[in-house]
Amino acid sequence: MIPSAATIRKRLRLRHLQLMVALSEMESLRRAADELAMTQPAATKALQELEDTLGVSLFVRHARGMEPTIFGEAVMRYARVVFEDLDELREELAGIEAGDIGKVRIGAVMAPSPELLTQTIVKLKDAHPRLQMTVTIDTSDVLVQSLQQDQLDIVIGRIPDGFPALDLSFETLAEEALSIVVRPDHPAARSATRPKLADLARYPWIIQPHPSPMRQVIDQTFRESRVAPPVSTVETSSILTTLSLLRDSDMLAVLPSSVAQYYVALDAIAAIATPLRGRLAPYGLILRRNRRITPAMQLVIDSIRAG
Repeated sequence: MIPSAATIRKRLRLRHLQLMVALSEMESLRRAADELAMTQPAATKALQELEDTLGVSLFVRHARGMEPTIFGEAVMRYARVVFEDLDELREELAGIEAGDIGKVRIGAVMAPSPELLTQTIVKLKDAHPRLQMTVTIDTSDVLVQSLQQDQLDIVIGRIPDGFPALDLSFETLAEEALSIVVRPDHPAARSATRPKLADLARYPWIIQPHPSPMRQVIDQTFRESRVAPPVSTVETSSILTTLSLLRDSDMLAVLPSSVAQYYVALDAIAAIATPLRGRLAPYGLILRRNRRITPAMQLVIDSIRAG
């Protein structure tokens, strides 16, 4: 039986979590003990203490070594988060000592990049030049997983359907339309009439990989239109790769309309009037519920909310 949280807090020691991180990396109790400068009997005792504290078996022992149970995998995951948080604490303390305001790791889908995210960064850098921000652009499924693993602090995106997200909060920011785009001199862009989806399906398509929400909309569009999906596809979430492929080929791609309009204005691509049947759910601000909001994070969150 799993003991109470109060009991676990009372008995859990940092060396227990250090051992779990080492075991996740070394996959051997002997090598983990060496990594922590412990004797193997001491490591064995520490692991037994941790299993007694949690009331579950964390590893299955067999002739080939040790294999984590589902409980062991969970503890290793949370142990890594604890030490990542400690690393962040050290960085924040060092930043405060040096006069910096802090560091924020932001993840975002493509749609808010040209306007909301850009305006947020510019405004914050003007007001707080020493605020450090790193930005990752990817699909929602990748970003949300990174947020849960404490590799990001804030995500502007969606929580994918069926994604385990009890530890996440979501605050709607805006809706997102999608556009089919091609190079400016593409035959479909020069058509006098709006191309049909069946005609466009004959070209190669650049699409986002599963299980991104944008990919689900594309698949839904072909399914509801009763049109066979393109046979020739390239899967990527990279805007640079997408633009390069569009420039040098007859490929088509699907981009958020805000992103498409930005590059259409630069004459880098052309938008096709053919509509997509599916619609994306609104994107929003995603945070970890059990994550302490640092002053630097709060600045970014307030600026995103202000739009």
